[in-house]
Amino acid sequence: SITKKRAFRSKTAHRRCDNNLGVLRIAPHRLTYFTVVHANVVNMVSASWDGLNYSHRELQSKEPNVATSTSLIMQAAFCVLPSRDLLVVTSQKGIQMYESDGSIMVYWHALDSPETPTAQAVFARGDLSGVGKLHLCVSSGALLVFDVPNKGSNITLSEVLEEHKEAITDLASECSGSQVWMLLGQCKYDGGNLCVWKISGEEFQLLNKISGSDMSCSSVKLWKGAVVAGYGTGQIRIYEAVTGILHAEINAHARWIYSLDIAPFSGLLLSAAEDSLVRVWHLSMTPESNSVEVAHLHNECVTDTQICGAKFCDGDGHAFAVTGYDLSEILRYTRT
Repeated sequence: SITKKRAFRSKTAHRRCDNNLGVLRIAPHRLTYFTVVHANVVNMVSASWDGLNYSHRELQSKEPNVATSTSLIMQAAFCVLPSRDLLVVTSQKGIQMYESDGSIMVYWHALDSPETPTAQAVFARGDLSGVGKLHLCVSSGALLVFDVPNKGSNITLSEVLEEHKEAITDLASECSGSQVWMLLGQCKYDGGNLCVWKISGEEFQLLNKISGSDMSCSSVKLWKGAVVAGYGTGQIRIYEAVTGILHAEINAHARWIYSLDIAPFSGLLLSAAEDSLVRVWHLSMTPESNSVEVAHLHNECVTDTQICGAKFCDGDGHAFAVTGYDLSEILRYTRT
């Protein structure tokens, strides 16, 4: 069963955009960090695990030589690297990287602006943590690869991959030994395709391109070699990453899916959409057939709310948090 817990108030209402919730669990201090975007501001909440104590911090978008930037923030996400955690804020003007508590900005990367007002919008979004590297996408479809040291601000742009010609909507990764699997979801203008990459050391190899049948893919995850993708149609599709074989197609929601999340240790899947519903599913691997089975466990309705973010708060999926368009609080739930 699901129990609703005390919500955390935000300083401002939440913007409607895909995957508008970041969650980072800080086990040594028994804290959880939450981030939600509104216009040019990131609202950050630092909360104790019992939910009794929490504090706020606001981070604004920045740009060179401007005291107060109005640049629209596209996403705020936590990036977990082997030796450190970063909060990455991507906007129309650039990429800001902070220490995970938001206290210090350690890196700024400017994005080129279009030459004319009618040119394609410039923005960055998505984050992907590899082995000591950070990957981000810009609106052109290019993938930026940054080398991140164990500490300090000596972060460098090491590579730009230009395989993709349209905007990337979301990224996901999964480590397997010394290799990293990388998944990119694309917008409908590039067919909503899914691109699966393998990263070995410094080498990037495009393994597979899975057709999206001209449907926008809004959120993607990787779990045990399976691709989990949420679409604007309300469908969830599960593929085998290497072959692209379709394991399952679920008519999960009546409207646009804004967020997916997976609890890697339990195989729980969280989906959230414009239809005001958050659904909890369970994924299981069948070794004999090398397929994925899906079971629906629970629905939670946030009345009259277009849900734009949902994340598990731990690797087992015992708790999850939810945000919605124009809400000014972060909703929390626990599973018992």
